[in-house]
Amino acid sequence: MKLLQVLTDIFKRSFIMEPGEKCKSIIEGLAEIRVKSNKVFYNPVQEFNRDLSIAVLSTYVKEYKEQKIGKTKHLKDCELHDVPFTILEALSATGLRSIRYAKEIPNITKIIANDLSAQAVDTIKENITYNSVGNLVDASHDDACMLMYKHKNPRMRFAAIDLDPYGCPSIFLDAAVQSVQDYGILCVTATDMAILAGNSPETCYVKYGAVSLKTKCCHEMALRILLQSIEHHANRYSRYIEPLLSISADFYIRVFVRVNTGAQQCKKTTSKLSMVYQCVGCDTITLQPLGATKPNPSERNPGQLKFCLPAAPSVGELCLHCNQRHRLGGPIWTAPIHNMPFVTRVLEYVTENPHLFGTAKRIAGVLSMVREELPDVPLYHILDKLFGRVHIQTMPILIMRSAILNAGYRVSFSHASKLSIKTDAPARLN
Repeated sequence: MKLLQVLTDIFKRSFIMEPGEKCKSIIEGLAEIRVKSNKVFYNPVQEFNRDLSIAVLSTYVKEYKEQKIGKTKHLKDCELHDVPFTILEALSATGLRSIRYAKEIPNITKIIANDLSAQAVDTIKENITYNSVGNLVDASHDDACMLMYKHKNPRMRFAAIDLDPYGCPSIFLDAAVQSVQDYGILCVTATDMAILAGNSPETCYVKYGAVSLKTKCCHEMALRILLQSIEHHANRYSRYIEPLLSISADFYIRVFVRVNTGAQQCKKTTSKLSMVYQCVGCDTITLQPLGATKPNPSERNPGQLKFCLPAAPSVGELCLHCNQRHRLGGPIWTAPIHNMPFVTRVLEYVTENPHLFGTAKRIAGVLSMVREELPDVPLYHILDKLFGRVHIQTMPILIMRSAILNAGYRVSFSHASKLSIKTDAPARLN
């Protein structure tokens, strides 16, 4: 065994090095990869993204397998380890994420690390061998969309698909929502924050099917625009999403959504989406739902719902508070953007295993903030912006929270901004 270890170490030290070519070693989590300088994309800032993804998937694998055993006839007598869990990393670059998934997430069946670049695929193959995960990770040289379309058949779908592009993910969403299993999970990153944050609303509509607004709550609005875009793609195929966790961090947003099939559930989509009126004077946000539901029980189905159209518009021509005009944006997702029980389980996993994550403290902090957010209150206010509009000195945020609570309303922070106030209090308190 000692001789084998010595030979392995010698092999690793000489791995992928070519005469005159510089190569750097990167260690993250349990993975160590070798990257030829400047030839393959690697972003160290995204370690938080990768750590969080591992925590989410590690928590989700067990839930997915238990659900499959409970609802699939041929799996009813199976153990958890007998239920397959396959992952596609559609845009793999160095293969680091896939290798970390293989080494750090338990009970994985197979991972496909795909990239369109031949150089990237060569690096992926070398790093798979270097980390001895060839039994779990396969390198793929293919167009990401075409690879996913090849797995549309329900028997070939992936349990998890990870999309982490540089820029906008929308071109991959149509293929992704078709190639993920029922009860499977999509992990989607968007880095084109300038577009999502309102700097180019017309481009945002082209890419995401929604008009973005330049507002102080733009980071949460970006999350809600991305979620409605994924839902829109899924609905075309009688599928729908359930957001598990939606995060705004650094220069990107990241969402984790569960995908299921059901034409009846898809009918509820309009009640989960709203247009957004923004006052140009005081920045007050008013939502206009696209649809609504109300109870319509019958003998056969006591929980039956009736779908209807809400009254519109939800605002007058001019703002009630400052008599200025409105801008119109959206549609955005206005249903909850987190599954709070799931967030709690992920947080517990991270706090119980802090040694597994280089960014464990940050993950725990963000998830703790997420868990305190009001789930049924879309968007938020920024404290200094509120007080600036009425030209008075900004009060401490804790005093502001106490004042809102004493007035009988609910209040929380948002993880997306340290000066945020999320509340169900109306814009004007009588």
